[in-house]
Amino acid sequence: MAYYGTNGYGDDTLDTDSSGAKVTVREVEPGRCDFVLQNCSLALANSLRRVMLAEIPTIAIDLVDFETNSSVLPDEFLAHRLGMIPLNSMNVASDLQYTRECPNCDDHCEQCSVTLRLHVKCTSPENLLVFAKDLIMVDGRTDDIGKPVIRDSAGNGPLLAKLRNGQELKLSCIAKKGIAKEHAKWAPTAAIGFEYDPNNKLRHVDYWYEIDAKEEWPVNQKNAEWETEETAADFTYNPDAQPSAFFFDLEGTGVLEPDEVVHQGVEVLQKKLAEIVHGLEPGNDAMNGGMSPDGYEPAPAEDGYGYGRGGTTPYGATAYGQNGYGGY
Repeated sequence: MAYYGTNGYGDDTLDTDSSGAKVTVREVEPGRCDFVLQNCSLALANSLRRVMLAEIPTIAIDLVDFETNSSVLPDEFLAHRLGMIPLNSMNVASDLQYTRECPNCDDHCEQCSVTLRLHVKCTSPENLLVFAKDLIMVDGRTDDIGKPVIRDSAGNGPLLAKLRNGQELKLSCIAKKGIAKEHAKWAPTAAIGFEYDPNNKLRHVDYWYEIDAKEEWPVNQKNAEWETEETAADFTYNPDAQPSAFFFDLEGTGVLEPDEVVHQGVEVLQKKLAEIVHGLEPGNDAMNGGMSPDGYEPAPAEDGYGYGRGGTTPYGATAYGQNGYGGY
């Protein structure tokens, strides 16, 4: 395959070791990083992006037990706000169990959850502001897993509610491990910018424009600098060319550091691929539903047309008759 450009698009002077991808970190800020991924396919780069968005395990408040709520906010509203508070998720992947897989409990325990409590009451004429800092961990964990992430200069964290004189909030929260595929509250990233071929030399995008496409669709100069400036006379379009540099701009929610999001994204992707390889091994029926309680083997064909008569499932004979179409 042909690769365009010099900086990240096929330059022989770069480290083009075929044994693995290459990452160039361009900018790092608290909660954000900008990097370039090279020496890999578009499919792999996009798979990493999708995994970082939705499949990295974090911890978030999942259950809320209200004892007293005399504020103007309903329980459901407060429960949603509590669930969206970012909690420290460092080492959650290795140190915390999923509740559904926990061997020690049926509901929750210290091995699969973190308990936080909130008890505040306004006793002054002025309004009382309730922040994430008022959530107290009560299960005696020695690490910071489940602790609210507070990064503002005042040290308060997100605002939860405002209480007037005499109003009270008393509740308990159970934080559990999960992924963003289940709910957005477990998302480790707020957004991930993803771009390749900023000058559109591969013609993967057909821009709609009124007068001039270059003026109406400005190019990201920071990313475009990684390509060679070629004049129209020197450039020859190759429909078989493939991109070799992918530009990521990752913004985290605070539950994990940006570099940790990338590392865990790679680990999750490796595990998913390993499961597929394992399932394809000879004699392993995992890919045919063998590992699922609902899996079944189709009945062998007996009439030469692949219909198979009298097929069975874990729930008994098929409901469509012996030939699978209601006939006998």
